[in-house]
Amino acid sequence: MDGHKVPPEMVIEVGKKFESLLEEAKQLRNEYDDDMSVSKAFTLVLKQRPDLRLEGLAYKVLQWYICRMEGWFAADADKISLHCIDEEELLEGGHGLMINGYSPVISALADGLDIRLNHRVKRIIWKMGAVQVHTDSGKVFKADAAVITVPLGVLKEKLIKFEPKLPEWKEAAISDLAMGNENKIALFFDNVFWPNVEFLGVVAPSSYGCSYFLNLHKATGHPVLIYMPAGSLADDIEKLSDEEAAGFAVLQLKRILPNAKDPIHFLVSHWGTDINCLGCYSYDAVGKPHDLYSRMRSPVDNLFFAGEATSDNFPGTVHGAFATGLIAAEACRRYLMDSFSHLALFQPVMAEMSPAKKLPLRISRM
Repeated sequence: MDGHKVPPEMVIEVGKKFESLLEEAKQLRNEYDDDMSVSKAFTLVLKQRPDLRLEGLAYKVLQWYICRMEGWFAADADKISLHCIDEEELLEGGHGLMINGYSPVISALADGLDIRLNHRVKRIIWKMGAVQVHTDSGKVFKADAAVITVPLGVLKEKLIKFEPKLPEWKEAAISDLAMGNENKIALFFDNVFWPNVEFLGVVAPSSYGCSYFLNLHKATGHPVLIYMPAGSLADDIEKLSDEEAAGFAVLQLKRILPNAKDPIHFLVSHWGTDINCLGCYSYDAVGKPHDLYSRMRSPVDNLFFAGEATSDNFPGTVHGAFATGLIAAEACRRYLMDSFSHLALFQPVMAEMSPAKKLPLRISRM
């Protein structure tokens, strides 16, 4: 803070204390049947383990570690389930930054597909083995089955009406699984005035007051820093105008670099209030069932579900969303094969008929 760098050895030592605190908190699951928040678990551990307590600057560094954890779940520590904190799997390998974003990947995957953009879905009618997707423009798309991949936040707010209603177990899963929030404020400067590190951290007496900046210059060569608030801090910043949000980010930056300049451009995300997502990604809330992700993924008749909020092992990630998309597509294919397998009986007969012997077929409407 105030331009003073935290000694690296303190960062390392506090990091070890944080890992010990987290491991001790996980052990509480063997002592308590009821779930609790990670924040409450930390409080209980510190009562039992005074050697893990920290004061002064070290305590503020610990709050920064908690802030990073909250960014991982996109939620405050007092909302994160202790029982589910370690259920997510991590892929091996280092971190990478997609300089051009995901557009090249999406474009490659979408090549050759019939994709209709700018159609806001308002209603999905699913009955009698058919699906009708109604949009706000009045356009109706008809199909034998559908794969639902809209963000959890959209489902939670019931912005899409299902007719008939989804079964109770599905609606309960949608309601119980929590949707977190983490935003990005990109600050573009006319030149680089910060050290050549991957990110800059701000320590404070509470995790709410901590923050960090991702240094895009190291990866892209452009003088850009990304401020990344999460949880309730992200929610509060979304109440500000873009100018005020960028100003708040610059104020945090000047706490660690007092001579920091003002940006010449900025870009602010609004995942929590964006009508197309209403949140960033999902997480397990305190006291809720542990099978929510699998229930979210389970199909309902000819409706199949995919997305990060349906991934048991990789929630909140693009690879989790992609993998569940493959699962849903395969389940949908099997459903169609089973539902229309009787139609295959006509194919060999029709193939053997000569053009002169074609007979009219009477196909009943199912």
